[in-house]
Amino acid sequence: MGEKGASYREAGVDYETLDAGKRAAMTLAAATSDLLVARGATPRDDSRGEPAFVFELAGREFAFVVEGLGTKSVIARAVLEELGVDRFADVAYDAVAAILGDLACVGALPLVCNAYFATGDAAWYEHEERARSLIEGWQRACADAGCTWGGGESPTLAGLVDPAEIELAGAAVGLVPQGASALLGEQLAPGDEIVLVASTGLHANGASLARRVAAGLARGYATPLADGRTFGEALLDPAPMYARLVSRLHEISAPVHYHSHITGHGLLKLMRPRRELTYRIDVLPEVPPVLELIVQQSGMDAEEAHCTLNMGTGWAVYCAAGAGESVVAAAQETGLFALRAGAVEEGPRQVILQPLGVTLTGEQLDLAP
Repeated sequence: MGEKGASYREAGVDYETLDAGKRAAMTLAAATSDLLVARGATPRDDSRGEPAFVFELAGREFAFVVEGLGTKSVIARAVLEELGVDRFADVAYDAVAAILGDLACVGALPLVCNAYFATGDAAWYEHEERARSLIEGWQRACADAGCTWGGGESPTLAGLVDPAEIELAGAAVGLVPQGASALLGEQLAPGDEIVLVASTGLHANGASLARRVAAGLARGYATPLADGRTFGEALLDPAPMYARLVSRLHEISAPVHYHSHITGHGLLKLMRPRRELTYRIDVLPEVPPVLELIVQQSGMDAEEAHCTLNMGTGWAVYCAAGAGESVVAAAQETGLFALRAGAVEEGPRQVILQPLGVTLTGEQLDLAP
């Protein structure tokens, strides 16, 4: 078994180094909390290290997040050039889904989502069909999530961004519904049920590794998958808008105690809260063929794969005992496949992936300041 994270590190993404930098930044960020108090608001410092920052203002809880798509837009450019297929609407949708997914993790519903489109050369927009696809995808994603697109920024960063590429990112503000509280992990308890919601493929994490795999394939992005689709097109399938599921769960007053967005770090994210609890998973969603190919070609074992990619799980809902079936039904109502997959137990902080015989330990995920 190889060194954990080696495949992704070779592709240019080193989580150990990145996470250390994040922890240092959050420690300094916490020192600015009093400045928010001076403006009449109250920071939820226990939200630092969660997917979104939470603060209280005028008796309501708001959440704020900044997120990006990573290098998936590079794949979209290559697929357009090599296969003649324009999927920029889908990568724009993916960017919004990534942003609003992190916002929804704390139970907030999106109000405003702003865009950040950075190019290396303004000539990127001269390809009018591609540019139109991009903005239409962003608008469609905001509409699906029920939030407004307030605006954003589109800098030209010559010398920093390759002239052929575009970086997609953005920020969003959300509001926790009246009568609810932000979900930061303190409500989790032994006996809670874990519902896993299926992914559609790569989502917004692992694009650097996917690009490295494509470069080593004889047919590159045109490589056929087991389901007959090309590798490139399958990589660009957009993520579901999980914010819609969170909205539905609020509507039915489901007893939800936590959400986890399964992105970077893969299924390690099932134990994102810094709680001494064990998360036992008895059944997993199917792994999409596009992820199977990445795992096969990169030589990852089951543990490394599930610490790197979503491996078929895009979202997790932790709910009170007996509520799992209602959460599964809510997912189905919003067009998602979900299954009651496991439970929270007393024990050390770890994830037990029972079907794989794999145990992920707390030391493998440290995101808190």
